[in-house]
Amino acid sequence: MKKTKIVVMLALLAVLVLSACGGSDAEATPTMSVEQIQTQVVMTYQAELTKNAPLPTITPLPTETPAVVVTIASPTISSVIATNTTAAGGGGASAACYGLSYMSDVTIPDNTKVNPGQSFTKTWKVLNSGTCAWESGFIFNVVGGDAIGGVAVTLNQRVEPGRQYEFSVPMVVPTNKSGELKGTWRLSDANGNFFGDGVYVLVDVTGSYPNP
Repeated sequence: MKKTKIVVMLALLAVLVLSACGGSDAEATPTMSVEQIQTQVVMTYQAELTKNAPLPTITPLPTETPAVVVTIASPTISSVIATNTTAAGGGGASAACYGLSYMSDVTIPDNTKVNPGQSFTKTWKVLNSGTCAWESGFIFNVVGGDAIGGVAVTLNQRVEPGRQYEFSVPMVVPTNKSGELKGTWRLSDANGNFFGDGVYVLVDVTGSYPNP
């Protein structure tokens, strides 16, 4: 700004000098009029202002920061409810815990010869090989073949695991049959579910039934 003021003062001083010399020799070099000099001074002053004016500062617009969306998955909780399948009766034990294993024939070995109409009692020795006791009310019954006159036997006592037991079934040989007769028997729980080994009776019917 100080430099600009000096230039303006010098220009005004030149105007005054030229005005004072205006009445001298007519053949001298033509000079600028006072209005022209003033115009020149103003233009020079404006040029200096423009030159020395500070450049405008451009402020950048704020950049929008994109919002970050975080999705948190909700954990899925599965509830598992364990259920026990039990058989009604038999102390509420599962049928899978019952077991029976054949031990031996106490009477009437396999292929014993019998006559038509003959009565006999077949006895098997078996073992409670399960983990649950056999309960009173379990039924020993024929499941295949020929019953040979035998009927179901109901267990009348509790048999603990690891204990042996003998099932005995009275039988009568049919009078109208001959040759080999076989019947298979098994034990069932109070719900009628058979389990364990099947045991059988096997006899050979020979001769004929005597006529009266």
